[in-house]
Amino acid sequence: MYDSGDESIVSRRALLRASAGTAALGAVGSVRADDSGGRGETARRFDGDCPDATIEPGMTHCEGASMDGCTDDHPATVELQSAVADALERRYPDADALIDAGFKPYFDTLETEDDSWSHWLSPTYIGDDAVLDPERPESVLVDNDSWRSIGVMFIATDGGEPVEPPAVYGTDESEELCSPWHAHTGLPGRFAWWYYRQAYERDFEEGDLEFPCRTPCMLHVWTVDHPASVYAHDAPPADARDLPPADDPAFETDGVPGEDELDWDVLPDELVPERTPESIARPFGLDLGR
Repeated sequence: MYDSGDESIVSRRALLRASAGTAALGAVGSVRADDSGGRGETARRFDGDCPDATIEPGMTHCEGASMDGCTDDHPATVELQSAVADALERRYPDADALIDAGFKPYFDTLETEDDSWSHWLSPTYIGDDAVLDPERPESVLVDNDSWRSIGVMFIATDGGEPVEPPAVYGTDESEELCSPWHAHTGLPGRFAWWYYRQAYERDFEEGDLEFPCRTPCMLHVWTVDHPASVYAHDAPPADARDLPPADDPAFETDGVPGEDELDWDVLPDELVPERTPESIARPFGLDLGR
């Protein structure tokens, strides 16, 4: 985490130096499954110590978690979604506000699904001890077409380290449990968390270049209509994200909300790391078939 005024310089230098650690990914080679439907020898070597890991996007319920009792009209769900929507409207309505609040962008490079939304992560909130706090979301989810916030992704961490997450409701055994926390076991999610830790937390400075077997527990809360659930893992369909463009941002950009896709290319230089996720993944053959 950064407190100094030259945060952007540190970020760029840090990831440039961390690029030496990407040699750890060199053994991955092509991680496509083999023609027989198996994982391939390279993939097996890559995930040899991660029995639950997958090459394609994948996730697993966190220990003790369950969506069985989760309903969109439950008072606790309504209260949580309303609180998240209020916080986004007041504090984090769009990419411009997120930059002001110190959030860091991550544009998925290995996802094979719809990639027209992005994760913006807060080192400050990931590093504190609050969990499931709408005012302090560890990550805000942004529609890349309108540049507007469309939900949050809570990450169960304390001081940046994974912790057991709290349930939304149902802990008193008087009603069915709603604890829709999941961890990513697929390569795209694991790569994203590894990249965040190297780029913005500078784990490499302490010699920690380990590629994780899974991410911390995470929980989505969407503030736009989602046909699956308020807590759905995948993004809402495109028609649910047909939002008016955000106001012209205060940061310097050639991009226009609603006309240009939000990506590294439209962000100011000081927000773009020296090594973007794509520049690290592609040279080492991290290819999921895009």
